[in-house]
Amino acid sequence: MPPDHPPEVSIVVPVYNEEGAAAPLAEEIATAFAGVAHEIVFVDDASRDATRERLKALQTRLPQLRVLQHRSNAGQSRAVRTGVLASRGPIVVTLDGDGQNDPADAPRLAARLGDGPASLALVGGERVKRRDTAAKRWASRTANGIRKRLLKDQANDTGCGLKAFRREAFLRLPYFDHMHRYLPALMIREGYGVAFEPVGHRPRTTGASKYTNLGRLWASLSDLLGVMWLRTRFRDPGGADEL
Repeated sequence: MPPDHPPEVSIVVPVYNEEGAAAPLAEEIATAFAGVAHEIVFVDDASRDATRERLKALQTRLPQLRVLQHRSNAGQSRAVRTGVLASRGPIVVTLDGDGQNDPADAPRLAARLGDGPASLALVGGERVKRRDTAAKRWASRTANGIRKRLLKDQANDTGCGLKAFRREAFLRLPYFDHMHRYLPALMIREGYGVAFEPVGHRPRTTGASKYTNLGRLWASLSDLLGVMWLRTRFRDPGGADEL
């Protein structure tokens, strides 16, 4: 897309060692957003396989595809932030890079956000009929239930990588590792509205999960305490008037 015609939507996809999923996912995203001025920003978090080579090979067919590469592995939240900072669209849509989020759902979330009031900053996906192991589903339900009660963030499934949000609102949020799982709570903390839409979920067909249940649980507990602390330290000035 020419630089003098900025996209309406930027689709940001963090990837790490997803050589089997990344390129087909990029093509699915392009098909899903065919009727919308868009760019696709893949952020390779220092993969050790052929992920970036597979993506780079697609750029002749998908000129809207951009590929950014971290010099060292920094995690999913940093990859999302890198993509958002590089994005040129006022609305950003994120998807997980493993192909389990269905790109066909993404335009619906972006449209609901774009048609909503300026105060609505995020529309999150809530996965139905999850295609994960029973242990992973149980761990996710438990963590989501605890988080929702403590943070009152209205979200049943913050682990869903499919989200649409206003770029300007995202850049107002405090950054920390794993923040991508707390975007609804952080948006509400800044005074924005959030909403949710049911989305599909697909089985992983290539690669391997980057998380274990135990590792995710430990990170979630420490992060939850941090977000609770952030909420207690927030002071709302009620807006500002220029004199």
